[in-house]
Amino acid sequence: MTDRPQRGWTVWTEEFPASVMLDMPPDLSKKVLNFLLALGIEAGAAVDADREPPGSPMDDLGVRYSLEIPGEPVIIEYAVIREERQIRIAVLVWFH
Repeated sequence: MTDRPQRGWTVWTEEFPASVMLDMPPDLSKKVLNFLLALGIEAGAAVDADREPPGSPMDDLGVRYSLEIPGEPVIIEYAVIREERQIRIAVLVWFH
């Protein structure tokens, strides 16, 4: 066992969700980006503590989740990639 601290969690956005964010008005895109960064911190901490990450589970494996961004017309689907300590944004739907 090592005394080194665990590496933090990263948020990775797939190509299509990233392109949707680029099409958003700058203010909304910034809100979504800030939400995704906070999601990385919250979901990573939940997984590290053996708790369920935020959102609605989409499978029985504890990998895929769906989440609405409060107050915004945006829904995301993300995957928890535990071995890479990564929150991967696979789907981002903007209702405009």
